[in-house]
Amino acid sequence: MPLNLALAVAGLRPKIDVNASGQTPSQPEAESSDAELIEAVRSGSVSSFEPLIRKYQPRVFATARRYARREGEVEDIVQEVFLKAFQKLHTFRGQAPFEHWLMRLTVRTCFDFLRAHRRRPEISFSDYSEPETDWLQQLASRDDPFPDDAAMAREVVQRVFEKLSPRSRLVLTLLELEDRTVKEVAELTGWSVSLVKVQAFRARAEMRKCLEQMLRRREL
Repeated sequence: MPLNLALAVAGLRPKIDVNASGQTPSQPEAESSDAELIEAVRSGSVSSFEPLIRKYQPRVFATARRYARREGEVEDIVQEVFLKAFQKLHTFRGQAPFEHWLMRLTVRTCFDFLRAHRRRPEISFSDYSEPETDWLQQLASRDDPFPDDAAMAREVVQRVFEKLSPRSRLVLTLLELEDRTVKEVAELTGWSVSLVKVQAFRARAEMRKCLEQMLRRREL
């Protein structure tokens, strides 16, 4: 179901024209604060949720694309995020910015997606170029998991991440690709700081094991 249709079903009128780029048609209107819009929605003005979607959907789309490659899956995640946000808006207490609350919801929705659509592709070097393969060999031999080559790292590591378990992929994406602190990851996931550290340790070990398997397959 397209995002605009799903939101319309949820009671939002008029329908919101949302596309996969995360853009909506601009509309001249007075700028309202998040708090004012949220209060208006709570008071029964469901259309006041529309500016919140327009404001935050680019970031939600960007986050969803870290966890899903197919555009249709990305759109499904974004749709789910905003439906949940609308349905759970009464639980927002305003103790932190709305954006923080929305991004926690986004990360948890992405995690749910990973668990529901877990894929374990055959581990192989066949899809990697020679420079990428050399980089992966360096990566597998280090205790510090990410050599300083940002341009190479982000593309190659993203593909390696797809071979990891949902928890490992989530925590490494937040820590390494998004450069989050352990405390920030704890806030986004709802895990304790100590649990984030444990999951990060396990995730890096899982990633090294995955890379070692890839290396052994190459040598056969």
